[in-house]
Amino acid sequence: MINIFKIVSFLEGISYILLLFIASPIKYFYEDKTYVQMLGMPHGILFIAYIALAVLLKIELKWNVKTFGIVCLLSLIPFGTFFVGKYLKS
Repeated sequence: MINIFKIVSFLEGISYILLLFIASPIKYFYEDKTYVQMLGMPHGILFIAYIALAVLLKIELKWNVKTFGIVCLLSLIPFGTFFVGKYLKS
């Protein structure tokens, strides 16, 4: 399950970056919300999957509160989810 989590974390990170640095500027500078609408739902689904998998892995791998907190915090920071795999290896 950890490999699935790493894939979801990578995809969630990509969707977050696209939403923040491509879709949002287009929305505000060009007044075109098309890209936000296209990327918003997939990002939301990936974010929910990320958190759900983190909860399942917390139980399965018996993560302590600190590890679980860091994994969840990384989902909120741009580029943060790209470091989850490295963090979990240590």
